[in-house]
Amino acid sequence: MAERPLTGSIRPEVAPDISAYESAGGYEALRKAVKGMSHQDVQKVVTDSNLRGRGGAGFPTGQKWSFVPMDEAAPREKYFIVNADEMEPGTFKDRLLLECNPHQVIEGAILGAYAIGASRAYIFLRWEYRLAEKRLEQAMAEARERNYLGKNILGSGFSLDLRIHTSAGRYICGEETALLSAMEGRRAVPRAKPPFPQVCGLWGRPTIVNNTETVANIPPIIRNGPSWFHGLSHTGDAGTKMYGVSGRVGRPGVWELPMGTTMRELLEEHAGGMRDGYRFRGLIPGGASTDFLVEEHLDVQMDYSSVQKAGSRLGTGMMIILDDKTCPVGMINSIIRFMARESCGWCTPCREGLPWLEKVLRAIETGDGRPGDIELLGEHARLLGPGNTYCALAPGAVEPLQSGIRYFREDFERHIRDKRCPWR
Repeated sequence: MAERPLTGSIRPEVAPDISAYESAGGYEALRKAVKGMSHQDVQKVVTDSNLRGRGGAGFPTGQKWSFVPMDEAAPREKYFIVNADEMEPGTFKDRLLLECNPHQVIEGAILGAYAIGASRAYIFLRWEYRLAEKRLEQAMAEARERNYLGKNILGSGFSLDLRIHTSAGRYICGEETALLSAMEGRRAVPRAKPPFPQVCGLWGRPTIVNNTETVANIPPIIRNGPSWFHGLSHTGDAGTKMYGVSGRVGRPGVWELPMGTTMRELLEEHAGGMRDGYRFRGLIPGGASTDFLVEEHLDVQMDYSSVQKAGSRLGTGMMIILDDKTCPVGMINSIIRFMARESCGWCTPCREGLPWLEKVLRAIETGDGRPGDIELLGEHARLLGPGNTYCALAPGAVEPLQSGIRYFREDFERHIRDKRCPWR
């Protein structure tokens, strides 16, 4: 993350090094924190910055930290975890941060651990991210050589053991308590809350789990202050955001831009618009578990409240574009099929409901749909909605389905009426 939105491009083929990071102000925030700020001071700066979680939920980061017990009776052992599993379809922002700027993630993890008084920290890394793992290992070794990691960091008396935990790779690990179960060597199944991880998390100890992009925002906030962070944004949701666009556009990619950048600017200016011969039909704004939006929403600002008012969620901020030569029924079916396979199987609605939805969608797509199937899909999407399942996997999975039926109902009806997919 930069002190202002990036205007150039990052190059994953160039291995980062600690000297380049230090020359850009790297580890100044760590030095500032451990030599002149208390744990509570660091928490307050992050709280005042209004940094919200960049992994999808958007929960205020400082408020989350404040739930960790800090009094004399609090457990001595605490944990800080960076969630770098990044299994959300259409999302690849964290991979670029880890590959191109691992030191900023590492510094953010050290600062987060310092803020809650944790002596151990982990980067929970998706196993396919081999290059990211290699570069993180190199960066951690460099940080230890400069005494930014390890015992008595910079002579402050604060020590931190930071390690990489390579994940076997499950979508459900985006849910923080399922991630904790996996780290403990058990089946990745969400836990009942309360107790919340901030009080009783990894191995029963107070634990904070933050997304990679969230953690990467911490060093510049500590270095420059909350007012600076607020000034980067176009809206009340502070800071910059890693936005991405994938699909049949001119320049798919990821850009760091002010929070509140419009969908139209992302699509037309940064992603180069639609490819020649393709027309825009809709988009999913924040990874596969968010509702579709259409052309009337292109001027909506990409922040938490604006996207929610438009009927979707900001999620990861990584847009997936639907064009006029892609079958919306097939696209939705692919999402539901993925979610059904990634269900942990713990609760019946998710375990049984998602495969059933995939079966009905597949029948519609292949020409075996029947009158009434659309209404059945809508009813089951409602039954799998918030409050009806153990965690948020199934409610997120049905968001593109319920919104797809709303915006592309004619496509569903045509499949059933003509007994075939028009795009085949």
